[in-house]
Amino acid sequence: MGRTLVLWPRGGLWRHADFLKLWSAQSISQFGTQVSALAIPLAAIIVLHASAFEVASLNTVDFLPFLLFSLPAGVWVDRLRRKPILVLADLVRAAALATVPLTYGLGALTIWQLYAVGFTVGTLTVFFDVSYQSYLPSLVDREELIDGNAKLEISRSAAQVGGPGLGGVIVGLATAPYAILVDAASFVWSALFIGAIRRSESAPERAVSRSMRRELWEGLRYLLGHRLWRPLSISIATNNFFSNVLFSILLVYAVRRWHLSPQLIGLSLALGSLGALAGALVVRRIPAQFGVGPAIAGSSFITGPPMLLIPLAPASHPLPFLIVAIAFVEFAIVVFNVTAISLTQTFAPERLLGRLYSLLRFDVWGLIPLGSLAGWATTA
Repeated sequence: MGRTLVLWPRGGLWRHADFLKLWSAQSISQFGTQVSALAIPLAAIIVLHASAFEVASLNTVDFLPFLLFSLPAGVWVDRLRRKPILVLADLVRAAALATVPLTYGLGALTIWQLYAVGFTVGTLTVFFDVSYQSYLPSLVDREELIDGNAKLEISRSAAQVGGPGLGGVIVGLATAPYAILVDAASFVWSALFIGAIRRSESAPERAVSRSMRRELWEGLRYLLGHRLWRPLSISIATNNFFSNVLFSILLVYAVRRWHLSPQLIGLSLALGSLGALAGALVVRRIPAQFGVGPAIAGSSFITGPPMLLIPLAPASHPLPFLIVAIAFVEFAIVVFNVTAISLTQTFAPERLLGRLYSLLRFDVWGLIPLGSLAGWATTA
């Protein structure tokens, strides 16, 4: 008997049709997001000749919804089915992004429109992120959560490798505003894949009190009173604030201090993101070998020291320093994210998942606007 050629891996989530649809949706939208993450600030810098303050403000406005809406979003996600929220968020984000190339073609693009689009996309991303992380435990078994989160991180990491390079090429060929169309199209495809998921989602457990304040307070008490989630949230908040002091001005620094082209910026970000891909491929082994706690603590520590390579990089050849710094940081972020998210999905009550993730998202993204403004202040 000859061997049967296997074209698709067998077993586990590789044969889970609904998870594969969610994974495909995330993979496509992650690539698109990486393109616009480069194209939008470059549209401000190159097309609109924005100042360092305006670029830092753009980053602030993009993430301001996480500061404003993360907490109430968690309450709404715990009240509603998650799948319709995911589809609606994708479609509205696509429509908002499509307005940028449209107005640019009409000669009417302004920095204020970029602020409005960033705020709109950020608001819908708040609801999407809280919903999909709360949705995953209802889609796969608990023992498959680490595998599922690792696969989602592989997509995010692969997008970080290929997305900036692709974005740099598209910006170079078609200008930054038109490159944003790639992200708009990716959200449409994401909505189609998620809409095709067949597994029925049970109605959320009705809270005794329908007061948003009381439901939010219940989640906050759970977070602050838990021996695991409280220190985890403090670590996330500290790390995100100080890392965004640097990242808020990184593109301005790369263009105006190092005189890098969009293509070289995209290439360096892509090569640095190979660290994230490496982390996603080995992340399942690290908690198994060292333990969950050491994996989270060690990966959190690693995100800091490599960033010193960026200010130390000589202007004559900064790329190796930038690439190595990003690679170490991205590796550590993936290990931290997969381990911490799987831990919360495994042990947190499902009826509180939306609120718990909204509080953690508040830590993850809510401090980015403050870090961005602090980063600008260092250049003033």
